[in-house]
Amino acid sequence: MLVDGDAGRLKTEADEPGWEVDPDDEWGVAVIATVGRQLKLRREAVGMSAADFGRTVGYGEDLVYKIEGGKRIPRQEYLDKADEALGAGGLIAATWEDVKKVRYPKKVRALGQMEAKAVEIGLYECNSVHGLLQTPEHARAVIGAAQPPYSPDDVERMVAARLARQAVFERDPAPSVHFVLEEAPLRRQVGGTMVWRRQLERLLEVARLNHVTLQVMPTNTDAHPGLDGKIELLKFPDGTAVGRADGKFNGRPVSDPRQLRILELRYGTIRAQALPPRESLTFIKQLLGET
Repeated sequence: MLVDGDAGRLKTEADEPGWEVDPDDEWGVAVIATVGRQLKLRREAVGMSAADFGRTVGYGEDLVYKIEGGKRIPRQEYLDKADEALGAGGLIAATWEDVKKVRYPKKVRALGQMEAKAVEIGLYECNSVHGLLQTPEHARAVIGAAQPPYSPDDVERMVAARLARQAVFERDPAPSVHFVLEEAPLRRQVGGTMVWRRQLERLLEVARLNHVTLQVMPTNTDAHPGLDGKIELLKFPDGTAVGRADGKFNGRPVSDPRQLRILELRYGTIRAQALPPRESLTFIKQLLGET
């Protein structure tokens, strides 16, 4: 089976540059190596060469060897086609359940895991719309603006990782989530007018959830503790917490109660200076009305 629309051209490393395995990610390395071994053993068991197998699934021989050697993260499409080509009866396709857990960068997974456990999340963002609030189009525009630029495949992988974290809004029981966003990034038309409008509409959608509070920090306010950068505070069911602030403790995550009190004081002050939630929603609606 060859790639649709490519007139039989096989996908190579150049087509999929962003799915390398992070050598420092021990769990990810182990999962991808195990899946790669299973693919190789099944291919050899049916007497198919890597080149023949690659042509069957629509991938180049070099990429087949990379995946079987645990150097590349296979896509779901690849595993599905491999399952069919090797007559695995769904066993290879089922490995996607393990692969998808490690396809995102280790740091992103760690953050997502903490957010998934937290009962209370407090976030202040000063330079952009927070990732938990971004639409796919907005996230793609922000990540795509990096210099040096990411490859298109890298951009899509990072966008998918960012969107996956938004599952926090669907948890049951839901955590209490509080955002404070600066006015300036809300006015920046990232991705163009339509993308910007959809992003503002998304803010209103999330802010109407009964477990979410969103506040806007107007630009005409006095100086506040968030001028040093973003702040994150997560509290867990067992009473523990973790926090991080760009301008404190060298930006490192902290869990010591004394250090957390400092971050809580900073965040509390920011909340007090921001517009109240109802006024913040009115402000966002007014921005929408300006287009």
